[in-house]
Amino acid sequence: MSALLDEQRGLLEQLSHPQRVQRAGRTFWCGQWCGHEVVLVLTKIGKVAAATTTTALIEAFGVDRVVFTGVAGGVGAGVNVGDVVVANAFIQHDMDSSPLFARYEIPLYGCSTLACDVTLSAILLEASRAGLISERGHFHREKQLETPNIHCGLIASGDQFVASAEVAAQLLSGLQTAGFSPLAVEMEGAAVAQVCHDYGVPFAAVRTISDRADAQAHVDFSAFVQQVASPYALAIVSQFVKLL
Repeated sequence: MSALLDEQRGLLEQLSHPQRVQRAGRTFWCGQWCGHEVVLVLTKIGKVAAATTTTALIEAFGVDRVVFTGVAGGVGAGVNVGDVVVANAFIQHDMDSSPLFARYEIPLYGCSTLACDVTLSAILLEASRAGLISERGHFHREKQLETPNIHCGLIASGDQFVASAEVAAQLLSGLQTAGFSPLAVEMEGAAVAQVCHDYGVPFAAVRTISDRADAQAHVDFSAFVQQVASPYALAIVSQFVKLL
């Protein structure tokens, strides 16, 4: 799963005998990759769209594992543009049902964070390391980026494109006060995690850091996704399916 076409560009070409299926206003591509039955789909942007897509994947296609790739804004210390974050859990930074429930707590779930599948995330982390090693020389020579670091930790999701240092600082301060320290922010992962939790389907996610969630977040965003994040995703997922 990815939110944007450019985040998933190159993956479709890896499928053998791809078949196109239309459902819930989305295009699903079914095929084989390294001996695995695979479905590729774009979620569209935001938590509701991501939840709809995930539900369709599980109900209509019977998937038994879900992996999300895409980009995010870095908010954690040392999480820089070009780095990669593999999620170990998700939280909704815009969830606030207080005073009925504690801020950030998911109503009636008794928790604020939803953990990613440990085994699947470990495979994705190994695939990220292997994928970036295989592509590092080309992309970082061509794009003049620093050697990327790979992080693993909490990612915060919300229906907001964070493009202000002030907003990012406020968001981070609120989460840290409540005891949460996210490495990145994006707009879909927590919704996917919640649906997968409800259905008991293992979930893992990896995000390439496209910006620092500040006023520069929109600058050359599309170029970054096309030139860096998309090749990263292809390299990582290619290693991932080999490791399954």
